[in-house]
Amino acid sequence: MNDRPDYLAHLVLTLGVMLFALPVWLVIAGSTQDSDAIMRGDLSLVPHLANLSVYLRVLVHGTMGTMPVWHMLLISFGMAMFIAVGKIFISVLSAYAVVFFRFPFRRTAFWLIFVTLMLPVEVRIIPTYSVMAGFGLINTFTGLWVPLIASATATLLFRQVFTAIPDELVEAARIDGAGPLRFLRDIVLPVSGANIAALFVILFVYGWNQYLWPLLVAADPSLDTIVIGIVKMVGEESQTDWSAVMATTVLALLPPIVVVVLMQRWFVAGLTEGEK
Repeated sequence: MNDRPDYLAHLVLTLGVMLFALPVWLVIAGSTQDSDAIMRGDLSLVPHLANLSVYLRVLVHGTMGTMPVWHMLLISFGMAMFIAVGKIFISVLSAYAVVFFRFPFRRTAFWLIFVTLMLPVEVRIIPTYSVMAGFGLINTFTGLWVPLIASATATLLFRQVFTAIPDELVEAARIDGAGPLRFLRDIVLPVSGANIAALFVILFVYGWNQYLWPLLVAADPSLDTIVIGIVKMVGEESQTDWSAVMATTVLALLPPIVVVVLMQRWFVAGLTEGEK
């Protein structure tokens, strides 16, 4: 085997990193510069460290009539956590029932769940809003995350993981007297722990980046997520405090980055185990 470094692969990888990193660096640098300079296109690649106070200002006070950024970050974090945990909880139980229980129309139930993958979010958005209005969950924190905790994709992924569990292990647990809940707790969840962690990272980022549903269901400014807050900060071009917008964008990047970094080992393990 040739042990020489593949310079072409390294070059492509370096270019890819630059394409992703340069816009982020421009946002970081722009957050510390004067808005008028940004409007004129005089954006410097070197951050002005003397202007770092903009981060404290938007974090505590907000801008352009928005809530403080710490409040919007808290709303987004809570929403993302509930969506990730709720999707995993419901998907694990539904996949567990489909794989390990024998009941009439079991396959039909699974395929009905699977068919929902064919429906884009835009098709379901009005019926979902109507249901939430019927339950009185419009303009509530609960209404932000409850409709988003069902996931056909996660159910399909967990079904694939559970079907890989050997029948001999299932029989051994049954002979040992393990009931359904004990089998789920002691066998199924530990076996699929890495997959759950990997899916949690993906679903957290998915929940954090939600825009359309929070925009529709929450007109109360106190329920603004960080994504909605950034959009509201961008008013008329001549009146937009671009340094504050960019500083808020940088702060919005931090929680997903922290989650990904902290769970990187489990995320990689979950992806590689899913290929076995």
